[in-house]
Amino acid sequence: MTVISSLKHTTPVIKKDQPDDSYKFQAAPAASGSYPYHLNIDNVVPGIVGNKMIFHMVGDTGSIRNPGSQRRIAALMAKQFEAVAETDQPKFLYHLGDVVYNYGEAKNYYDQFFEPYSIYPGPIFAIAGNHDSDINPAAETPYQSLDAFTTVFCDTVSRPVALSREIDRKSITQPNIYWTMDTPLATIIGLHTNVPKYGVVTREQRDWFIEELQKADTQRPDKAIILCMHHAPYSADINHGASLPMIDFLEGVFNETGIRPDVVFSGHVHNYQRFNKRYNDCVIMPYIVAGTGGFDELHPIALTDNERFTADDYRFDGVSLEYNCDTRHGFLKVSVEKESAGIAITGEYYTTDEAGSIAVLTDRFVIET
Repeated sequence: MTVISSLKHTTPVIKKDQPDDSYKFQAAPAASGSYPYHLNIDNVVPGIVGNKMIFHMVGDTGSIRNPGSQRRIAALMAKQFEAVAETDQPKFLYHLGDVVYNYGEAKNYYDQFFEPYSIYPGPIFAIAGNHDSDINPAAETPYQSLDAFTTVFCDTVSRPVALSREIDRKSITQPNIYWTMDTPLATIIGLHTNVPKYGVVTREQRDWFIEELQKADTQRPDKAIILCMHHAPYSADINHGASLPMIDFLEGVFNETGIRPDVVFSGHVHNYQRFNKRYNDCVIMPYIVAGTGGFDELHPIALTDNERFTADDYRFDGVSLEYNCDTRHGFLKVSVEKESAGIAITGEYYTTDEAGSIAVLTDRFVIET
């Protein structure tokens, strides 16, 4: 008798019968900077000039049970500073959310962020994940959503942080929990998608996002538009699946403005997935999930014979899973380079080897803007 093995899904999936957890929504803290919440990279990393910019990107680094994976990823990223010429070195790390687990408590920042990343030589920027934004109802000291996150990442001036103890990493001056990074070659827009499992974006933030897309579009083709958000719009994993609210949010904005970014990066799902979406105008836009920065539990891709999932939804039309890695932790190195006709964005996804001591190039993609 022939046994046919189950196959992995090659499109996004919906996880069936999910409870409504919209009650977990948390009100946002006040902005630390002025509208429209821009941070010029030159104010933090001076001297990014020329035709090329390189940076790291990773999500879901926090770890509460097995910090080894997080430490290995941090060490491998740090090693890439040593192995190449200065002109090809990453300039910073952009974190896709869930810096700490399970709640965004101040007491977790030393063990899950400052100590593991003490060896990382560049500045670290971040958008908040659902765990960063959540509140522990059993906390010994009451706190508000994102209190610790804003202390570390959304300060009014860069200064030593008490949460870091003896480690010399100062606070970052991001102007808000949703914000835009201005760089010479790309506009990087970071959204805040709150606590519920499939994300929530407020009307106020949506209006801001529309304005940011419109402004960024006027700088094309000299600058690319990179969108970062914690909750993954498209996913084929067994823990979350795709976020229909985030798909509806994005496509609603894209249709209203007639503007799309060049790529969307997200975390939340603890694996690596690279989707391509072909739009009706034949433009193909990548959606990258990179939530493998350290949390010990990785999320497998759903199998086609698993009845808890379905790929049957019109919102998945034109979306294909081009590559995935659901068995090893890893990180992205992103290069943004000026070309004669526009900007090229090159993504390289590295995983750990079996010993955790070598970064293995596992996937590579190029986006021509």
